[in-house]
Amino acid sequence: MRIVIAGGHGQIALRLERLLTARGDEVAGIVRKPEQAGDLLASGTEPVVCDLESASLEDVVKHLENADAAVFAAGAGPGSGAARKETVDHRSAVLFADAAERAGARRFLIISSMGASHEPPPDTDPVFAAYLRAKAAADDDIRARDGLDWTVLRPGRLTNDPGTGRVKLAEHTGRAEITRDDVAAVLVALLDEPRTAGRTLELINGDTPVADAVAAVAERG
Repeated sequence: MRIVIAGGHGQIALRLERLLTARGDEVAGIVRKPEQAGDLLASGTEPVVCDLESASLEDVVKHLENADAAVFAAGAGPGSGAARKETVDHRSAVLFADAAERAGARRFLIISSMGASHEPPPDTDPVFAAYLRAKAAADDDIRARDGLDWTVLRPGRLTNDPGTGRVKLAEHTGRAEITRDDVAAVLVALLDEPRTAGRTLELINGDTPVADAVAAVAERG
């Protein structure tokens, strides 16, 4: 497959790119800064410099031409304010989905966040609340589209521990941690399983091998 990943220099995206290129997929990663290109090239990923906060739809469509799938893994990141949660986590996701539809890249995965399914409690940190609302708005936009075979993945609290290859994947899992390694492995398995389209899934560490966890979700329909 040819797969285009938005937020190509993110921690999950870099792991995903290594997994995909290692098995022979053609991968392009969209990055904001030219100096980030080297880390992508090291894994055999094509770096594409494009700032989704300022790019036009036509610009992004060009980068998605001939793609079989698109993955939105971008985020404003730690230290950013509420305004950038809106422009990156929400608006850039919508722009990327618009471009995927226009380019005919039907398979579309988005990394969301656990907690995005409901309004944040009143005592939530204002910036984190803005992040959750931005994620929820992006998810809602993408889930309303008939032109994409979308899957929304909502991981628990992310860690940099080594992946175990074992997870819990379901519509509702309860809150817990998940390694970034295992998120990347689940994304690969979701790309390979079209029956997971149209699903919103939570993901945490668990006891089920990744392939089995994704197959079980697909079989439940």
